[in-house]
Amino acid sequence: MRKFSEQRNNPVFLECRIPKMTADVARNALLGFVNSKCCYGNRAAGELVIQELKQQTLHRYRLETFNETRVSERTFEPCTNALVDGPQNGAPPQLWDIKVQAPQMFQEDTKKFRVPHSSLVKECHKCHGRGRYKCSGCHGAGRMRCVTCCGAKHRSKYQKRCQMCSGTGRKRCSTCSGRGNKTCSTCQGEKKLLHFIQLIITWKNNVYEFISDDQFNFPRELLSTAMGDNIFKEENTLVYPLVDFPYPDMALASQRAIAEHRAAFTSTSNILHQRQTVELIPVTEVHYQYAGKVYLYYVYGMENKVYALDYPERYCCGCTII
Repeated sequence: MRKFSEQRNNPVFLECRIPKMTADVARNALLGFVNSKCCYGNRAAGELVIQELKQQTLHRYRLETFNETRVSERTFEPCTNALVDGPQNGAPPQLWDIKVQAPQMFQEDTKKFRVPHSSLVKECHKCHGRGRYKCSGCHGAGRMRCVTCCGAKHRSKYQKRCQMCSGTGRKRCSTCSGRGNKTCSTCQGEKKLLHFIQLIITWKNNVYEFISDDQFNFPRELLSTAMGDNIFKEENTLVYPLVDFPYPDMALASQRAIAEHRAAFTSTSNILHQRQTVELIPVTEVHYQYAGKVYLYYVYGMENKVYALDYPERYCCGCTII
């Protein structure tokens, strides 16, 4: 477990790592935001008068648990190979005894594998080993009644020979192209199926996130994608709760997250790796005046993202900005 020095354990020292928001930085962030929107005018961003900046630093705790789950299912496929790895080669191994290369840590993936010694060849149940089955459209005849003349061989109104069926009253079946049968879609004409046990392995990165309370009317879901200043990071097969951390709410979040993930994943899967981080996220509430009215927007994250719900120059798409 990482130890904090006396200086780094001081919240005031940590807060000083976050750059102080200024009026110029706040304005430039808003200008960049409106210029990225096709229906936002930039005149207000350039002419507004900033009246007050309220900056606050939030704390974000994240726990990532990268786990592996294994399930099996019985399945089949067309038998195209004469070599069958069946029980005659030995007993099928247990699911967790099968060695598989895991992906890079925290990279989600799903793969399927055939369990060794679990294969068995059987006759196709759909076509009963024939490789083909009777066409349901023409019932094996290869031809169907002409829909234009309804089998009458001529057009009733003019008593002329039907040109669509050349006066025969029947047409080639379009479903089977006149063959009267179709290749079995289950065995793809191979007549036999290879039955086997399929192993399905899922690697998933489960994320627990907690963000400290703030005093702003700001959509907290936006903070999940904001860049923060990392002040703590720990990776291991299993991580342990934070102790003597400068922010008590982060320590409590760590205890709660680790307990929840171990309870949820230890009994049903294999935990491969864990990572916990604590980040500082700056959020600034910007109050400004434009055209005699008072508005506000937020600048958040180390990359200075902007959230401006009531920006005064917003227009509908396709409308001309006057």
